[in-house]
Amino acid sequence: MLVVMRPGATPEQIKTVVERIRSLGFAAHTMPGEHTTAIGITGNPGALDPGLFEELSGVAEAIQVTHPWKLVSREAHSEDTIVRVGSMNSGKPSAGPVTIGAAEVVIMAGPCAVESLEQTVTIARAVKAAGAHILRGGAFKPRTSPYSFQGLGEEGLKILAEARREVGIPIVTEAVDERSLDLVEEYADMIQIGARNMQNFSLLRRAGRAHKPVLLKRGISATIEEFLMSAEYIASEGNYAVVLCERGVRTFADHTRNTLDLSIVPAVKRRSHLPIIVDPSHGTGRRHKVIPLARAGVAVGADGIMVEVHHDPEHALSDGPQALYPDQFVELMQELRALAPVVKRTIHSVS
Repeated sequence: MLVVMRPGATPEQIKTVVERIRSLGFAAHTMPGEHTTAIGITGNPGALDPGLFEELSGVAEAIQVTHPWKLVSREAHSEDTIVRVGSMNSGKPSAGPVTIGAAEVVIMAGPCAVESLEQTVTIARAVKAAGAHILRGGAFKPRTSPYSFQGLGEEGLKILAEARREVGIPIVTEAVDERSLDLVEEYADMIQIGARNMQNFSLLRRAGRAHKPVLLKRGISATIEEFLMSAEYIASEGNYAVVLCERGVRTFADHTRNTLDLSIVPAVKRRSHLPIIVDPSHGTGRRHKVIPLARAGVAVGADGIMVEVHHDPEHALSDGPQALYPDQFVELMQELRALAPVVKRTIHSVS
């Protein structure tokens, strides 16, 4: 159930509703909006009587939520959620904030894996100069082969933090288990949950208790229902700053690493208030496909694009064939700036 407060409801009225929900043995999730506040209810075994809440002062209505993903549904929160990444979300020196889910298309770019300080700073400077808003880079790398490069771990996180200090844009990086999530929360501005961990429910719950926004990637064969339920795990623990990411699903196709499912962008926006971005690097696995699919992602309504960039991809320790050269990233940014106004979006330059 969702309790919708009247515009102008006071903090005391909201507190009274929360206390009523908790007195019944359920969990209350307060979700402020631009005009109204909604309070989601979880933990109830069945439908609740709306009269339990509609009699309270300041309540506009209590409505049943039909989807199993209660907190991330459009029914629960009709307004688009805007997620802020950067200094406002960090207890340590940071950059930003960058907003995801507003009118601006946000660009995340950087190497697949952090290899060295020189490599990371070189790429960070290049992508920021071209207009990227957030630096991506993997310190922990879950790989298909146990013999492949697994990342630098905490040393990689320190390198990313130094790159943020030198270049001045927030960083997003992946956590692969609860221990690494503790470290990512300490060093980074945004926690990434990768495709392989989309249904690692203990990790999702830990991300829900984090005080940083979460980038949740779609699993390699996940339906939209499974994708949104994974986001619900995070929100159910109190962290509503979740950004979804389409990164391709596994199909019969052999001309591409994965099949980038752009249809999920409008499908998610119809069902959920969470922002969604597109990763055409993992979605295709081929450098020459990244720019066209990035354009398509913006055209279909994505709130952001995540791409891999490397100044020497032939010698990259991870996913070199899908990384753009810096000059290709410049080309991509030029094209996206021209395209964004067509779909009533913008791409701001980074100062």
